[in-house]
Amino acid sequence: MRYETARFRSLPHFIIIGAMKSGTTSLFYYLSQHPQILRGYGEEIHFFNKHFAKGPQWYRAHFPLRKRVRTDRITGEATPQYALNPLVPKRIHEMVPGAKLIAILRNPTERAISHYFHEVRKKRETLPILKAFQAEEGRLEKVLRENDFTNPVYFHASYKKRGLYGEQLQRFIQYFPRKNILVLSSEEFFSTPDEILRQVFRFLEVDENFRVRDLKPRNVGSNRTEVGQEVYDYLNDYFYPHNQGLFTLLGRIFHW
Repeated sequence: MRYETARFRSLPHFIIIGAMKSGTTSLFYYLSQHPQILRGYGEEIHFFNKHFAKGPQWYRAHFPLRKRVRTDRITGEATPQYALNPLVPKRIHEMVPGAKLIAILRNPTERAISHYFHEVRKKRETLPILKAFQAEEGRLEKVLRENDFTNPVYFHASYKKRGLYGEQLQRFIQYFPRKNILVLSSEEFFSTPDEILRQVFRFLEVDENFRVRDLKPRNVGSNRTEVGQEVYDYLNDYFYPHNQGLFTLLGRIFHW
C-alpha cells in the first residue's frame, strides 16, 4: 500500500547522518515524541548508501503522506551509516537539497571501542580488541581501492574510519550550507538532554519548548568488558591529529 501511494508521500525534512554508536537511535526516538515531528516507517532506511538503486519512489514509501505533513509538521530519518559513505552527500543533495542534517559525534576512541563490542556481540568479530583495530587498514584496503562502499567489511570493520569526523563533515559541507548542518556532542547530549533537544528543535524550526518525557537511552550495548590502557593509548594517538582538524573545521573544541 505504501509503495502504491509513494508519489503522494513526503521526502524527509531532516536526516540524522551519524555517527554510529553515538546516540543516533536515542536522538531519533526523542525527536519522534515531538507532536510536530512525524515518524516514518523505519529508522535506519539506508537508502542513500545501500538501496539507492531502488529509486526515489522506494524512498518516499518510507514517509508519511504529504497531506499529513502540513506547514507545521516535519518528518525525517536516521541512518548513521550515511556519514561513512563518500557517495551519500551528493545523492542527498540531488534528491533533498533543502534537507537539514544532524551529526551527533562521540569521542572517537570510545566510539571505536563501543563499535568493537557491538561487532563481538553480533559474532562478526573474533580478533582481540587491539589486533582488530590494528588490522583495520588491511581489512579495508581492497574495499577502498575498489570504492566498494556497500561491502559488509566496510560496514563492520571500520572502527577507526568512522571516527574521522572532520573528513566526513567536509564532504557534506561541499553540498550543503553550514546553516543546514547541526553538529552535536554525544557526551553533552546524554548529560544535558533537555538543553540539547531544545537546540535541535530550534534547528528544525518546531516548538523548542516541548519537553520530551521518555529520555531513557536506547540501543545501549551490554557486553563491554574492561579495556587495557594500551588500547586507549593506541586510539588516542591515532585520533589526535584528526580531532584537531575537526575542531578547526567547526571552530569548536570537544573535550575528548
